[in-house]
Amino acid sequence: MDVGEGGQSGAVSARVYEAAGDALAWLVLAPGAGAGHDHRFMVTFGRGLASRGLHLVTFNFPYIEASRRVPDSNATLEACWVAVLHAVGNRAGTGAKLFAGGKSMGGRIASQVAARDASNLRGLVFLGYPLHPPGRPDERRTAHWPAIRVPALFIQGSRDPFAAPDELRADLPRYGGDTRLLIVDGGNHSLEVPRRSGRDQEEVYAGVQDAIVEWMAQVH
Repeated sequence: MDVGEGGQSGAVSARVYEAAGDALAWLVLAPGAGAGHDHRFMVTFGRGLASRGLHLVTFNFPYIEASRRVPDSNATLEACWVAVLHAVGNRAGTGAKLFAGGKSMGGRIASQVAARDASNLRGLVFLGYPLHPPGRPDERRTAHWPAIRVPALFIQGSRDPFAAPDELRADLPRYGGDTRLLIVDGGNHSLEVPRRSGRDQEEVYAGVQDAIVEWMAQVH
């Protein structure tokens, strides 16, 4: 997938998880800052959401493709997102319902792109939105929120150091579109619950995936 904009040339890898039969919609999910799209979390959600009737696409950012640890500049990350959305939109075809989002940083960059132009998007899905760096609650990453006009689903763990549920609830009125917030009780930044809770992690993820598909079906 060519992402030769924003100062980076070449291509990044992407993976398509195809729904069986007619799909409800297309969802493009980007990974968080510390891993690529082949991380277990991304593969789990790719397979799980495809089994629930979505065509789903995941991809790497250029720095991950180049085996670097430090994320690219905002301009390069956004240019990658724009290129991927263009490619997926061409594959999906006119009239397809297209959603974007991601885990942590991947979702934040999707929201920044949507703040500039969301004409081809029906909505955004955030798996652990990084509202602020851990321990620095005054450094909010919401300056672009008022410019976004598409609905969004925020899925956040109750133990997420990047955004406590009450912090998100306080800031959501700044968002320019409709929002829905789903709290995963006991979940961390990756929506993982403590083993001592006795809950099965795969069932937790399955519940999140059910909620995503249900929400997307309600978006017109």
